[in-house]
Amino acid sequence: MIAYCRVSSQAQRPDLKNQRAVISSFCMARGLANVEYVEEIGGGLNFKRPKFTEIVDRICAGEVATLVIAHKDRLARFGFDLLRHLCAVHRCELLVIDDEKLSPEREMVEDLMTIVHCFSSRLYGLRNYKRALKTALATP
Repeated sequence: MIAYCRVSSQAQRPDLKNQRAVISSFCMARGLANVEYVEEIGGGLNFKRPKFTEIVDRICAGEVATLVIAHKDRLARFGFDLLRHLCAVHRCELLVIDDEKLSPEREMVEDLMTIVHCFSSRLYGLRNYKRALKTALATP
C-alpha cells in the first residue's frame, strides 16, 4: 500500500506534512496497515516526476494493491481518469480521501488557471535563461 503526497513547490513544504497527517489519520481510521508514504515536490502537470513515475511503474508491475491520495489533483492535474483506469486494470485500488465533485464550470476555471500559471512560470524561466545566456555570450 502506498500513500502519495505531493506539493508543487518548496514553499508549500508545510502542506506536505498536513497531507501526510490527513492520509495517516484516514489509514488508521480504516485499519489500513503497512503504509509506505511517498512524498514529492513537483508540479501536477509534470508527468516526469521521479517518484510519480516509479509508482506508476510499480502499479503496472502489479506491486501496489492500494494507492491512497488526499485529492485527485495530488496525483496529476490532468489525466486523472486515465490513471484511475490504469489502477483498475492492474488491480490497484485507488482511494481518494477528498473526492469532492466540482461543477463543470468550476473545474474548467481551475484547470485554465493551472495552465496559465504553468506557462507563465515557463515564460518567466525563459527570461532568466535569456539573461544568463546574454551575459555569458557578452563575457569574452
